[in-house]
Amino acid sequence: MLYSRFKLSAATCLALAVLAAPAAAQSAGGAAPNLSGGKVKIGVLTDIAGPTAMANGKGSVIAAEMAAQDFGAGLNVEVISADHQGKPDTGSQIAARWFDVEGVDAVADMQGSPIGFAVQNLAAQKSRIMLLSGSTSSDFNGKACSPLTVQWTVDTYNLAKGAAKAVIEAGGTKWYFLTVDQAYGHALSRDTSEQVKLNGGQVVGNSVFPPNTSDFASFLLTASNAGANVIAIAASSGDTVTALKQADEFGLSAKAKVVPLQSVLTDVYAVGLKIAHDAYEVSPFYWDRTPETRAWAERFFARAKAMPTSFQAGTYSSVAHYLKAVKAIGTDEPQAVMKQMEKERVHDFFASDGYIRADRKMIHDMYLLRVKKPGEPKGLWDLYDVLQTLPGEDVNRPLAESQCPLVKK
Repeated sequence: MLYSRFKLSAATCLALAVLAAPAAAQSAGGAAPNLSGGKVKIGVLTDIAGPTAMANGKGSVIAAEMAAQDFGAGLNVEVISADHQGKPDTGSQIAARWFDVEGVDAVADMQGSPIGFAVQNLAAQKSRIMLLSGSTSSDFNGKACSPLTVQWTVDTYNLAKGAAKAVIEAGGTKWYFLTVDQAYGHALSRDTSEQVKLNGGQVVGNSVFPPNTSDFASFLLTASNAGANVIAIAASSGDTVTALKQADEFGLSAKAKVVPLQSVLTDVYAVGLKIAHDAYEVSPFYWDRTPETRAWAERFFARAKAMPTSFQAGTYSSVAHYLKAVKAIGTDEPQAVMKQMEKERVHDFFASDGYIRADRKMIHDMYLLRVKKPGEPKGLWDLYDVLQTLPGEDVNRPLAESQCPLVKK
């Protein structure tokens, strides 16, 4: 079990914030904030050394530390982190210690929906805030929504809606799914299948595989024999990279569109443009989209030596918004902080006008990306073209259709 710590004194936070965020709000009335344990303590629970470490991992910890530096003026902020090792029971044990012994006020990132669901139950019992960036099942803003949990970055519904429409319009009408046997994998296949049918496509099959599969040969052969012209991978980074490489080795990339439904920047970087070119991706963030995204990404790169993924950018944004709320009301009392977070819109490089909805989904625009062809990039991390902005109100599940018990019908 891997832990790390990052502490900022009030004086250090103030000095850093003057440089990084001179317009940051002061605590309520200028008075010293009333903080449990005398500090705001944020735990980043993520995959530090496993298959999604590049997509989340230490980069998510760095992002949270950057948010603490930028918005911790006047607060005593501590960021700690741990590796859940991809195991829900390990994640729950870490969270229990954080809540009961170490006084953690909020948990960020939460890579992996199975770990997210396990820890959410504990966080609800202990009245702690959860800022989900890496847990993507749409059930977090549906039947499993919780008053103190916000799904910040992306969910399987908005991934599905954007990808299905784009791929079908490009001629991909017969879909076969490769689905990792985890909560978010099933949710991603379910949500995408619904959108494929709504857009006039056909689902011709689905193969479910265990996490960290090394051999996709039988699944890919079955998809090819089913007559699919789209092979959709509903998995996270490690399995997505393996499946993409093997589909290319077997020559399937020439016969069908191979669509990684939850790929991120580091996946494409690992696979290479020779294999991944022209693949579509729906994402809430791309580092080279605007001057603001580029400026933040360059700061991140200086520490992480890699450009940020959407999960890492979302971790920063969620922690920053949380700290702004604590500062604005002068307390870290969770119900009061959540009320303030709902009240204030999100204006940063990640979301130009985001807001937290009653179902605890942070609504923001998404972007349809296409992987560049070899020879097109101007640098190592110049991997995508931004094709289209997908307005947040359009790409997220309508609130009227939500199964979240917090939504008043």
